[in-house]
Amino acid sequence: MASDRQGAKAYRTVGGDGFERARHRPLGVVRHAARVARTGGAAARIGLERGGGARVRRLAGAAEDRVRQRLRPTRARMRALVARPGGQLVWQDVPVPPPPGPDGALVHPIAVATCDVDRPLALGTVPFPLPLHFGHECVAEVLEVGEAVTSVRPGQRVVVPFQISCGACPSCRAGRTANCTGTPPLSMYGFGLAAGHWGGAYSDQLAVPYADAMLVPLPDALDPAAAASVADTVCDGYRHVAPHLPALLERDPDTRVTVLGALGPDSAFSASCPLYAALTARALGARHIVFADSRPAVRAQADALGLEGVRPNTLRVRPSSPLVVDVSVDARGLALCLSRTAPDGVCSSGGSFAGTARIPQLQMYGHNATLHVGRTHARALIPGVLALMADGRLRPQDVITELSALDDAPRTLGRHIRGDATKTVLTV
Repeated sequence: MASDRQGAKAYRTVGGDGFERARHRPLGVVRHAARVARTGGAAARIGLERGGGARVRRLAGAAEDRVRQRLRPTRARMRALVARPGGQLVWQDVPVPPPPGPDGALVHPIAVATCDVDRPLALGTVPFPLPLHFGHECVAEVLEVGEAVTSVRPGQRVVVPFQISCGACPSCRAGRTANCTGTPPLSMYGFGLAAGHWGGAYSDQLAVPYADAMLVPLPDALDPAAAASVADTVCDGYRHVAPHLPALLERDPDTRVTVLGALGPDSAFSASCPLYAALTARALGARHIVFADSRPAVRAQADALGLEGVRPNTLRVRPSSPLVVDVSVDARGLALCLSRTAPDGVCSSGGSFAGTARIPQLQMYGHNATLHVGRTHARALIPGVLALMADGRLRPQDVITELSALDDAPRTLGRHIRGDATKTVLTV
């Protein structure tokens, strides 16, 4: 991985101040609270569709444990990175998690990566209340397992999916792990109270409730830093492409794939997911991939990766594509992608935080176009992604723009959230 680390550093130099300048300003306490109040209703409704009682009991139990450990501590302490309003990222001294139950495990994160949503999350511009324990993409070392756990052992390196899933409910057995019915909706690491208060990956220890169901052993040949984002964004890029592209290529080996990142130059969402989608398309055999993004530094990175980086406004004069991927997090981006979806084509969208979006229904009907909007079922996809990495066809490490030490997390991530870096990975 030494050469990969050098490559990331070299690219940061080539990228110039497009990745270094402080462009994004965090919201203060009052503006952040107003933003959450204005936009957080939809997420709250989804989170309380079922399992509301279980979520409340979990939060109440966590609050009670916190008070008990403060008054009469029975467990050791550890550090956990906390994101606070105003863009503050600070180490906080907290109790280590309780010993794992029969099905659980304790793990020690050894490589932790930024997700594309981490920047707006830390800036306070998305509907997740701050403060919260930060981070949700990691490779970890198993410290301890419960008595019923059989698939992993202490000392093993594992990918920790960011979504909590039980592995036993009908949704999990069908591979729809993002919609596990054994846990409340949207249960995730790194999103605070809104996602169930599961802790964050920038911490010395992380509790995994369903070790056999969730943890995926990391192949020995793969570097933890390269695989850290497999926990979320690599799988997110992969799921936009892998279910659709093979059949399209069988029909036409010259199938064109279009991927849309940021529609505007000031988007706070970083660009790893659209880049992973494009790299997945290439790994699966696509020869014609167009990568559209308004940010010059991101287009330069796409070009350096062998992709065709273009401005989004040029898509309207280009041929339509049988597979279009919308990772713009913008309702206008979805409309643009739908307009560029070829007849009998597929548009796969990661959605946005907007409550509604307009779609060209008549045009889609006339074209027999398919639109899929949703989240990644990360745990179900991880083995397939690791297999692509193991045979060398997919190299997520090529997207990394900064590698640093986990000890330097507040400073390094502070620079990340205020700048334009695509992917920052911190290692022990």
